[in-house]
Amino acid sequence: MQRLIDGYSRFRTKVFPKHSRLFAKLAAGQKPQALFIACSDSRVMPEMVMQCDPGDLFPCRNAGNLVPPPTETTSGVGATIEYAIRVLKIPDVVICGHSDCGAMKGLLQYEDLDKLPLVKSWLQYAGPSSRWLQDALEDAASWSFEQKLAMLTEANVVMQMENLRAHPAVVEAVKAGALQIHGWMYDIGSGRIRRFDPETGTFHPLIAEGQPSLPTQAKPKLRTA
Repeated sequence: MQRLIDGYSRFRTKVFPKHSRLFAKLAAGQKPQALFIACSDSRVMPEMVMQCDPGDLFPCRNAGNLVPPPTETTSGVGATIEYAIRVLKIPDVVICGHSDCGAMKGLLQYEDLDKLPLVKSWLQYAGPSSRWLQDALEDAASWSFEQKLAMLTEANVVMQMENLRAHPAVVEAVKAGALQIHGWMYDIGSGRIRRFDPETGTFHPLIAEGQPSLPTQAKPKLRTA
């Protein structure tokens, strides 16, 4: 806790004074560039990775970067999406998965979730529960745990993009041409991001650098249905 307090002290004495005009402007309102749906994992820091200023992102973080269907109203995810799109008029939504995701590991080691009933219940909204992926995993019996984890994590991003499209506010904005949906994968170790390409059903570098974490031939295309 002392480390946090010391950090706040540095913020008040050194950081805030340098950006006082920005904070004064933000005190009157916000206009974020994107709704960023990411995992709660402490190693994933969207503002640092994207080098954003305060007010640039409208973050929504939960275990597994999940987007429950519109009928689920207790988690607050749907309310965040609705407010971001209908009130703040945010033009882009990013669903960002990440490497070494504990939620996705839980799906691979489902028996270990008996001691975490709330986590187990929450993960019912994860994309890897889809039938096609279960079939794909059965066909990939020779894959390593790491390969399966990578596949599950990517598939989850794709399925959460589909879940997002079911929300009424999203349907309206997409139909009006006012909203774009993006699926990203962040690799903690390398700091690289790959984006989902719906045309090819695969992930590619967000910018011209690096390669996918697994050989392309070892991974099936991720279908959106």
